[in-house]
Amino acid sequence: QVQLGESGGGLVQAGGSLRLSCAASGGTFSNYAMGWFRQAPGKERECVGAINWSGRSSYYADSVKDRFTISRDNAKNTVYLQMNSLKSEDTAVYYCAARINYGTWSSFSYAYDYWGQGTQVTVSS
Repeated sequence: QVQLGESGGGLVQAGGSLRLSCAASGGTFSNYAMGWFRQAPGKERECVGAINWSGRSSYYADSVKDRFTISRDNAKNTVYLQMNSLKSEDTAVYYCAARINYGTWSSFSYAYDYWGQGTQVTVSS
């Protein structure tokens, strides 16, 4: 059983930055891929970033490329999402997810096995 807990969300002005963290417990963190997803009211959940087991391969949605950075610290069992130049359209609940049977990332939510409870990010314009 894997448990995930996000932190770092909050209210920020447009153009500002936030760093989300997701701490994992259970399983072997360094073996599995991780993803960050978000869901805004009335919209489908979308993958904003994903990272493979080693951290050497990652994916970004076009909407966040060059603004968001995903990284991981396997010694701390933690994955991060650094969000810069935030826009009002980034407002959403952000979730981290673990893909425990594969070390390679996926941008599809159905590929992930465990989810955190989510953290709210609100960007004011």
